[in-house]
Amino acid sequence: MGELSNVVVLGLGKVGDLVAHLLHRSGFEVQGGDLVGRSGERPFPVVALDVGDPEAVSQCLRGRHAVVSCLPYRFNAAVAEVAVAAGVHYFDLTEDVATTQGLVSLAADARSVVMPQCGLAPGLICMTGAGLARRFDRVESIELKVGALPASPSGLLGYAFNWSPEGVVNEYLNDCEVIRDGRRRLVPSMSEIEMVWIGGTQLEAFTTSGGLGTMCATFDGQVDRLDYKTLRYPGHCELMRFFFDELHMRQDRELAGRILVKAKPPVDDDVVYLYAAVEGSLDGAVVRQQVVRTFRPIALAGRRWRAISWTTAASACAAVELVAGGHLPGRGFVRQEQVDLESLMATPTGKLLTDVTSLAA
Repeated sequence: MGELSNVVVLGLGKVGDLVAHLLHRSGFEVQGGDLVGRSGERPFPVVALDVGDPEAVSQCLRGRHAVVSCLPYRFNAAVAEVAVAAGVHYFDLTEDVATTQGLVSLAADARSVVMPQCGLAPGLICMTGAGLARRFDRVESIELKVGALPASPSGLLGYAFNWSPEGVVNEYLNDCEVIRDGRRRLVPSMSEIEMVWIGGTQLEAFTTSGGLGTMCATFDGQVDRLDYKTLRYPGHCELMRFFFDELHMRQDRELAGRILVKAKPPVDDDVVYLYAAVEGSLDGAVVRQQVVRTFRPIALAGRRWRAISWTTAASACAAVELVAGGHLPGRGFVRQEQVDLESLMATPTGKLLTDVTSLAA
């Protein structure tokens, strides 16, 4: 694999453990790093690591080619700084806009790749939308939507916190970057509600922060409309507005996250919906093309993994494989929309996502 044959995976939680297993399965030499001791045998070594200690992180990355951060977003900037200083390729799963903006500047003079946002949204959904858009002569609009939901919802919220509550709360409360009338703008989160049907299931879609990654910068002035919306079961958005606004939970995001996780803990039987649609001109006609996919839990590395976990992990690992294979730039900031979707699906791990390869669906 040339200059990228060994990888450190930091944070062996819901996604990181599978990232490490999949990279090992693809032939990389893998080392895991985690603050909490993890039980169970693994085919790769794991070291105890305090990621809040830059010197400890530096020692962990010594002699390594790449690091994949599966940590909470607040740790990513510091890990990226250490990686760039050491000339180590950096990948992460963050949806945090401010973190990514900082990494763009950090990557300006980097000798290695800086590629954040390699998960599901941002990540796979951006690759899918950009892949569709490249087929058009002129693109008018790009609509991107993702939902990670319990397959058998209970209660009025119809939700379960299978992802970081910290990240979900930020997505619901931070303003959302979009393109309207050809220019980048900010709109409030939890706005512009619309109804979507996928496979006979009715869902509501509303704006949330972070899902577009860097696409607004990439498509600024090139499309009339671009946005990302979260998919939920009907009625969810109105209840979350009540929770955050009328109960004044916007003022204490940490407490809000604790309350929500206690009320709606994770479930094993989840479903991930991916919806990308592009409208524009193609061969002289105005057309709309879309990709709509449903992902469910699967068995990998001797375990059953939630849909949100394995789709996120597979997308991140495929990004590493693309850089290792020379299919992406070998240094500097790499955007998700630079990924060729067919090349991604041809990687050892990307093949897990082959249901997304048919762009004519």
